[in-house]
Amino acid sequence: MTLLIIGGSGFLGGELVRQATASGHAVAATFMRNPGRSSEVQWLPLDLRNRAEIASVLDEVDPRVVVNAASRKADWATTAEGAIQVAMAAAGRGARLVHVSSDAVFSGAQAYYDEAAAPDPITPYGAAKAAAETAIRLLAPAAVIARTSLIIGDGDSAHETLVHELSGGRRDGALFTDDVRCPVHVSDLAAAILELASSDHAGIRHVAGPDAVSRHELGLLIARRDGLDPATLPARRRADTGVPGPLDVRLDSSGTQRSLRTRMRGAREFLSGGATDTAS
Repeated sequence: MTLLIIGGSGFLGGELVRQATASGHAVAATFMRNPGRSSEVQWLPLDLRNRAEIASVLDEVDPRVVVNAASRKADWATTAEGAIQVAMAAAGRGARLVHVSSDAVFSGAQAYYDEAAAPDPITPYGAAKAAAETAIRLLAPAAVIARTSLIIGDGDSAHETLVHELSGGRRDGALFTDDVRCPVHVSDLAAAILELASSDHAGIRHVAGPDAVSRHELGLLIARRDGLDPATLPARRRADTGVPGPLDVRLDSSGTQRSLRTRMRGAREFLSGGATDTAS
């Protein structure tokens, strides 16, 4: 199976590339600035703001499956319009699409969200992700839209870096005690996305961990795993800061989990120092 991984040089994209090549797939991947390290992959530059480049890449690769793991936060042209152009190009060529979305499409007004919940974003990034979702469901109804949460790794994710910098006094800020998400390990998420790509699933799928933890609790778990002093991590309530964004957003992934072989571990498990086990 030929896969095109858009955003293959990013954190999630890199793990998708690693797992897909290890499984024997022919893989092409795109990058915005610098290609990834894998020599087994065809690396192609791609700016999602350029419709002609999107068409050219898909024509060159002729993929059976396209996984779009790229976004640029509040950049509407990339996160919304670029994703829509990818969906149109994939559908026009008969390629299966898995689009990676985010729990940022929700406001946190109801805390618990299953796949049937209607997006109600309150940030520019969430609005861009929600717009892409809506268009993709109309343009490519057979596509999978995989919503996820905070993506954590083995020391190399953005949140883990933040925890180390806060602990070492290299960054100002705090970890919020009232900002709750359902973190997922990058290897679990990549395995689930690739499983969805080879399945007949369609529509919205929630792919996050089962543990709802605050950003501060997540930081404490990372600190304990990495031998940092938990007392060095400053804590605040986001509600007291005026920083915009949803507070408590818990993705209910139980329906999707029941249909997958890949087991999505919770943060308390994958940050306990145990071995990685993504298959049930």
